[in-house]
Amino acid sequence: MKEAINLESNRKVIIVVVVAALGYFVDIYDLVLFGVVKAESLKQIMIGTSPELQAATGKFLFNMQMIGMLIGGVIWGVLGDKKGRLTVLFGSILLYSLANIANAFVYDITSYTVIRIVAGIGLAGELGAGITLVSEMMSKEKRGYGTMIIVTFGALGAVFASLVGSKGDYFSQIIFNLTNFQLASWQVAYIIGGLMGFILLFLRIGTIESSYFNSIKSNKEVVKGSFKLLFTTKTNRKKYLYCIIIGIPIWYIIGLIIMNSKDDFGPWLGLNNIENGKAVMYAYLGLSFGDLISGFLSQLLKSRKKVVFLYLSFTGILTLVFLFFGKGMTAANYYFFCFLLGTGTGYWAIFVTIAAEQFGTNIRSTAANTIPNFVRGSVNLIMLLFSMLLASQLSVGISALIIGTVFISLAFYSLRQLNETFAKDLNFIEE
Repeated sequence: MKEAINLESNRKVIIVVVVAALGYFVDIYDLVLFGVVKAESLKQIMIGTSPELQAATGKFLFNMQMIGMLIGGVIWGVLGDKKGRLTVLFGSILLYSLANIANAFVYDITSYTVIRIVAGIGLAGELGAGITLVSEMMSKEKRGYGTMIIVTFGALGAVFASLVGSKGDYFSQIIFNLTNFQLASWQVAYIIGGLMGFILLFLRIGTIESSYFNSIKSNKEVVKGSFKLLFTTKTNRKKYLYCIIIGIPIWYIIGLIIMNSKDDFGPWLGLNNIENGKAVMYAYLGLSFGDLISGFLSQLLKSRKKVVFLYLSFTGILTLVFLFFGKGMTAANYYFFCFLLGTGTGYWAIFVTIAAEQFGTNIRSTAANTIPNFVRGSVNLIMLLFSMLLASQLSVGISALIIGTVFISLAFYSLRQLNETFAKDLNFIEE
């Protein structure tokens, strides 16, 4: 009888991990898709404008998406602690799927901006909800494997986005043959993302709510989903800030260097034929590989902190080599460096798991949703600093190095301040 219960419990855990991994796959697909198709879409929407204006508009729209994620992180985080992890998991998938489809039919920059903000809000909820749910359902010794699977598979969504973006004309022709309705390849890419999300919603059958959340759901004496609880004590304030800081180097690499390969870092290294889509694809292949390795290392070393320390060290060294010893490299070498840089940032799963493990059940979703989205939102600050440094006549390489040195150094310091959370019991609440 006991074995039958355990088998049923394991089956439900597997279903939740699979759904969360697929959800993050679609989440990452949409998150990076704009970076893949922005040039093509803006060229069509902004006919007659200069490439420089289109590039500047692309950066503006990406920042708007990140602002949406900041807003969504707070909304979904609080809802996850008040209404449940599953509510957020599927609510966020529904919202960004609708936004994806709507994005295929934008007709000017205003509508594009609004949809990217809405999409950002939707994208902000899936990862935190999935990590929280899996962390609370799996045993404390093995939950690292669950979060590893989610992020490792989910990162491949970026690879798929790059492939769909490059093969959009093929899919567009199929749609035209079936419906006699002509769509641009970038429109097809957005529609595919939306349809994947709707298909995923049908897979929710068999998923269950976290037992930890259910244990406090009806207890009115427990304050749930209070953003204030993250800041009411000095300890919580510091933990929250440190968790955010250790994740910023990831988006320093992805949001600054990789996403701006075509306009900034390719030309800095003497390459004018670098494609953002390919750079993103190779970086996320590396990130997926890095997350896989970091997950196993965390279980092997029985430590989250040691793994993050190793990855931060690798990222710092590699960034220096890339920026100042890469001039004269071929395009193939550039993309290989993108893969390596992605591998160095492959502690995303460990980082989000650390965030979830730091706080009690009644505010865990709030923390796990807001922390990674504030990290993503740090791209706005990073890009602002980058623009200011460039405006002061510093080179692309020096500007990027200064920013990287500051945030990687802060990440090392913050990591030292946090307690180890491997195999920590998560069945507690914050008073």
